[in-house]
Amino acid sequence: MKKISVVTPCYNEEGNVTELYNRVKAVFAALPQYQYEHLFIDNASKDGTVAILKGLAKSDPNVKIIVNVRNFGHIRSPFHALLQTQADATLLMAADLQDPPEVLPEFLKKWEEGFKVVLGVKNKSEESALMFAIRKMYYNFISRVSDIELVKNATGFGLYDRAVIDQLRAVNDPYPYFRGLIAELGYQRAIVTFTQPTRKRGISSNNFYTLYDMAMLGITNHSKVPLRIATMMGFLLSILSLFIAFGYLIAKLIFWNSFSVGVAPMVIGIFFFSSVQLFFIGIIGEYIGSIQTQILRRPLVTEKERVNF
Repeated sequence: MKKISVVTPCYNEEGNVTELYNRVKAVFAALPQYQYEHLFIDNASKDGTVAILKGLAKSDPNVKIIVNVRNFGHIRSPFHALLQTQADATLLMAADLQDPPEVLPEFLKKWEEGFKVVLGVKNKSEESALMFAIRKMYYNFISRVSDIELVKNATGFGLYDRAVIDQLRAVNDPYPYFRGLIAELGYQRAIVTFTQPTRKRGISSNNFYTLYDMAMLGITNHSKVPLRIATMMGFLLSILSLFIAFGYLIAKLIFWNSFSVGVAPMVIGIFFFSSVQLFFIGIIGEYIGSIQTQILRRPLVTEKERVNF
């Protein structure tokens, strides 16, 4: 029998993990040709998530748990869990029930057809139209500036063959942009579309900072376009400044007594160029921060305990 690992990262999801476990179990009950395990990695939840998971693991040996000593974030913890699997294929899905388990058979069908990577792509979403539009704009932007072809509206929800997981181990990235890394490996992939439901219970741990972090990680890891824009814009603004200065000089020479340069253009110019400089210094800082993270090579997570391993 082929073995399938279902990996679910969670943080403060006490209202969702039991339903998710039951729905995944029901899916595999209808797929007796597969042996499966459900691996939850908990990012030091502050609610009753760990206690609920331990209760599930006590009654079902297919449930495995990794508990981290602290919250290592939504990037490092899921990636660490993926690297712990030894199955023929690994399914990654969130704990908030916005990745519907009922599409897992479609992932497995595509995998059996020979695809090493099967990605879930949300073509529709029941979340707010504004958030969906903002996410779509980001996916379009990152796809345009990236050095590789990224799948739009793919969040990481999908199936990854053992060969892909082995490649991820070899990469040994301490802070990976997972979607970009999968695209970087270049495996032929299949797409399964689904409608993303709204979160019914609990509050998302994502906020502006975590979303910004993910966005900048995707840009700095897979694109040099912002740095090149900074170089070209600096050159163009210097040429523009030279022409403006030359124009002011000619105007002053022709209308010496009536033309007054004034303080306003100088103040506006200083503030404009200062803001442009600060923006691009921030961009350079993001790239330097990404380099520092790679050089430090800190571990993805530190585990507190494992259950059912």
